Amino acid sequence: MERENPQTPTSYKRDALFLSLAGIFLTSLVLGNVIGTTKFVTIFSVELSDWMLSIVPELIRDHQIYTMSVPVGVIAYPFTFLATDLISELYGRKKAQLVVWVGFWMNVFMLFLMTVNHWLPNTGGVSGGIQLFEGVYEFMIGNTIASMIAYLTAQTIDVRLFHFWKEYTNGKHLWLRNNASTTVSQLVDSTAILTILYVAGNLGQEVDTIGKLIILILNSYLFKFFFALFDTPLCYLGVKLFQEFEEDPGEYSLYEG
Repeated sequence: MERENPQTPTSYKRDALFLSLAGIFLTSLVLGNVIGTTKFVTIFSVELSDWMLSIVPELIRDHQIYTMSVPVGVIAYPFTFLATDLISELYGRKKAQLVVWVGFWMNVFMLFLMTVNHWLPNTGGVSGGIQLFEGVYEFMIGNTIASMIAYLTAQTIDVRLFHFWKEYTNGKHLWLRNNASTTVSQLVDSTAILTILYVAGNLGQEVDTIGKLIILILNSYLFKFFFALFDTPLCYLGVKLFQEFEEDPGEYSLYEG
């Protein structure tokens, strides 16, 4: 007798979508922590016109030149907010918060594995990049600890604000909860992680004043802020494409059946 499969095609696809979104979240999170502040990249550099000089603080520009420079880890991190917003919208607050906690403990596990490998004696003449490993480990320890503190706070704020606005607007205006939650939580994240790294001395010798730290925080936040605006249509598209798999236990839905 053939055994009946209790899982319907729709529930299978729903689970596959959840795992895919969680995978994007966790991959972006881990990558961001590993590469962290190992490299700063220039997103763009622009010469400001005279009228803009009055609204752009001197602290974040060099005379008339404004350069947006951010750590490479920041480029991966906004995808975590897009993933949690989609999970929040489609699967509800509890599953979104679950993914946040899984990400936290994954980082703890990654730190454990890297530390064990750091402690184990090196096999002389065989290792091809011992200095590279030790350099990555040194940077990753500080980055990951700082990131875990900032991340857990920021992502929890993001999930809770997202559902606050969802309930307040009766499930309408996805653009409002998507941006209102993400822009606030990303400011918390940028400020927390860079401040911790500054205190720990993990930002390099050139970042030696509070003013320079503020520049980094503003640049990182501006990058995340504009990404948050950019990911709003992506969030709408994702919810529209996958609305048939929605299982948010809340009573509010963006697209009514």
